[in-house]
Amino acid sequence: MLEPGDDAPEFSLPNQNGEEVSLAALPGEYTVVYFYPRADTPGCTTQACSFRDDWDTYEAAGISVVGISDDPVEDLADFREKYDLPFDLLSDEDGAVSAAYDSYGEKNVFGNEVMGVFRNTFVVDSEGEIVAVYEGVDPENHADEILADLD
Repeated sequence: MLEPGDDAPEFSLPNQNGEEVSLAALPGEYTVVYFYPRADTPGCTTQACSFRDDWDTYEAAGISVVGISDDPVEDLADFREKYDLPFDLLSDEDGAVSAAYDSYGEKNVFGNEVMGVFRNTFVVDSEGEIVAVYEGVDPENHADEILADLD
């Protein structure tokens, strides 16, 4: 697992509009890179909406947010629009970026072994260094937890 002090793996992925977004081009003092299993499912919706609900605080603190899943771009567009999410959702369909962040692999879903994205979060500073790691996060209070830790 990546740890604070490690260099964050660089990425360039399509967002919900099919436009490429790279880690290096994201603005702000910090960037929250959160990985989630599936768009428009209960836990993932709770997590995304918590970032949305705290968006003004994130913006005021100079913190960017991107969510990454292995969903196709079209699903991300629908999810973002449905919940009025103010940040980019990125499509990592082959799981390569998620794997680089130790957030992709075999997991058990309803008794079946499948490949998928793990619910992990990384906070990256403006120099590309990981400053915080959250593994297997609780989606409900996660956005608040990050803000408290960065305060």
